[in-house]
Amino acid sequence: MPTQEVTMYMVYWTMVDGDRCTPHQQLFETAEMVAAMQHMEALRKRQREGEGVRFITMSSEHPDLVGHPGVDVTGPDYDWKKRRR
Repeated sequence: MPTQEVTMYMVYWTMVDGDRCTPHQQLFETAEMVAAMQHMEALRKRQREGEGVRFITMSSEHPDLVGHPGVDVTGPDYDWKKRRR
């Protein structure tokens, strides 16, 4: 079954006005990574100018992702050890 392409980038930010915080988001299609980054820079400019823009971040979700992010099952040959220097 072919994977249908979906929006790949999401920019999130919060507007803070006194005690009130309002979350926002903006969708960007796969080919719009530059536009997403420009949007984030515009938000950061507003933040530098003193506007209550906070928590500016971008997340991506690839439409051809094979599995879910993270590790929930490992094979019997997986042997992780924390090494200290």
